Amino acid sequence: MSHFEFELEHTDSGSLARAGIWTTPHGAVETPCFMPVGTLASVKGLTPGQLRQVGVQKVLANTYHLALRPGPEVVADLGGLHGFMSWDGPILTDSGGFQVFSLAKLRKLDENGVKFRSHLDGSLLKLTPESAMRIQEQLGADCIMCLDECPPADAPREQMLAAVDLTTRWARRCRDAHQRDDQALFGIVQGGIDREMRERSAEALLPIDFPGYAVGGLSVGEAPPQMYETLDFTVPILPEDRPRYLMGVGTPTDLIEGVSRGIDLFDCVMPTRNGRNALAFTSLGKLRIRNEQFKLDESPLDPECECPTCTQFTRAYLRHLFMVKEMLGPILLSWHNIAFYQKLMRDMRQAIREDRGAEFRSVQLARWNASS
Repeated sequence: MSHFEFELEHTDSGSLARAGIWTTPHGAVETPCFMPVGTLASVKGLTPGQLRQVGVQKVLANTYHLALRPGPEVVADLGGLHGFMSWDGPILTDSGGFQVFSLAKLRKLDENGVKFRSHLDGSLLKLTPESAMRIQEQLGADCIMCLDECPPADAPREQMLAAVDLTTRWARRCRDAHQRDDQALFGIVQGGIDREMRERSAEALLPIDFPGYAVGGLSVGEAPPQMYETLDFTVPILPEDRPRYLMGVGTPTDLIEGVSRGIDLFDCVMPTRNGRNALAFTSLGKLRIRNEQFKLDESPLDPECECPTCTQFTRAYLRHLFMVKEMLGPILLSWHNIAFYQKLMRDMRQAIREDRGAEFRSVQLARWNASS
């Protein structure tokens, strides 16, 4: 019996947006879903209880970083990621493939895998498709990713072609090395913004028959309209009966545009990274809470949000926390931003089920554009 099941509940009549339920060993995930990033087995500044309080269903952790510290053996000995970080819901781990892009100056890549010089102390870490599977099996996430090569958006065609084909060969090796049937292994479609490359990647990965497929290699330098156009011709190639995951994306607008094109899962550091830097996402658009205009503002951060930050504290107080460098400020804004993203996904799920997904997109984007 499979540990995973994806049930497609409804597809919006005016778009490709879809609502579903993805059942995992650690609970069901209603889709579309946004996963906060807990790179080092921690969503920065927030406890698992705080995440649950604002509706988080699933979190993400990173294979490369956890392989360096504390090491997969340590995590495995302490109950896997679920026990280690005291999170009883579903978890996804990236394979380290994004670090092939982001740490390009610290790595060497060949057919067998990739060698990193640690960004911490220069020590050597070698990731191959086989070791990426072994590490992720030790970490114990519900959903794990194939090792892939993520080329930059402006990579020349020859480099893009080589990355696509290497990603396919590595995907087969990951499939062959993967042993745990209580983990869903996703294949990753690469190809930049080139339609032919995306089609080549997807058509090579589909016969491997992964239980889910990710779209990687976006939000790495291309303009948003290019990303959306790439989704237009990539997502329809992917199986309708499997979860579709857009990796490392993004802004609230990106989420709406991705959902409208049939994406089910998202992750990004943006809510917490911006929260730590005094930028809040709200129903009225972005607010930079350090601005002088909020010094005496007694209103809530977002009048339409019911998170603890918005129901208990004023804009003036939040600004004060940042101005005096109190750690509570970044915590409260990160908490709100995560709550905002979760509410946005809940509202989209409801709109899709009521067959007004396209209307929701138009109204919400127009509202944000009017306030910018």
